[in-house]
Amino acid sequence: MRENHIVVGTAGHIDHGKSALIKALTGVDPDRLKEEKERGMTTDLGFVFYGDDVTIIDVPGHEKFVRHMVAGASTIDFVMFVIAADDGIMPQTIEHLEVLKLLAIKKDVVVITKKDLVKDDWLQIVIDEVKKIMRDTFLQDAPIIPVSSITKEGIDELKKVLDELITQTAAKKDRGIFRLCIDRCFTIKG
Repeated sequence: MRENHIVVGTAGHIDHGKSALIKALTGVDPDRLKEEKERGMTTDLGFVFYGDDVTIIDVPGHEKFVRHMVAGASTIDFVMFVIAADDGIMPQTIEHLEVLKLLAIKKDVVVITKKDLVKDDWLQIVIDEVKKIMRDTFLQDAPIIPVSSITKEGIDELKKVLDELITQTAAKKDRGIFRLCIDRCFTIKG
């Protein structure tokens, strides 16, 4: 058992396969709300355990829900930056990258999802495009793992990288201050 609990976050454009990736890794669907199931779109933060000491936070990728993304990403130790092979870099890819820069996230892995939907030459074009936008960012030395959440190709390799990052993540230092991140609040009538 670890000395501390690790929080891994996702980031990336809408429909790039963040929730499907988490389900492929853990066997648990992070989309739990009826609305999310009906729309096929994450609208709120989803939380899934990966082993005993790690929580994965699934964040929405839609631009309307960026505040949820920021709330979820503000507590993570490292990120799985997700980009779909069939779409490549999209607007929320860039927006999420900028948010992660502001939050000073230092550990990461880039996951190219939906590799089963493209040919190898297209996958290489997307990987080259990703390397180009990662240059001079915290992601520049990140491993890039192409996966398919459907066929499970690449999932074992991703698990090895995640396990390595988890092992390398130091216990959080007691900084003598308290920070309470508030995800939402409710008004009670009366």
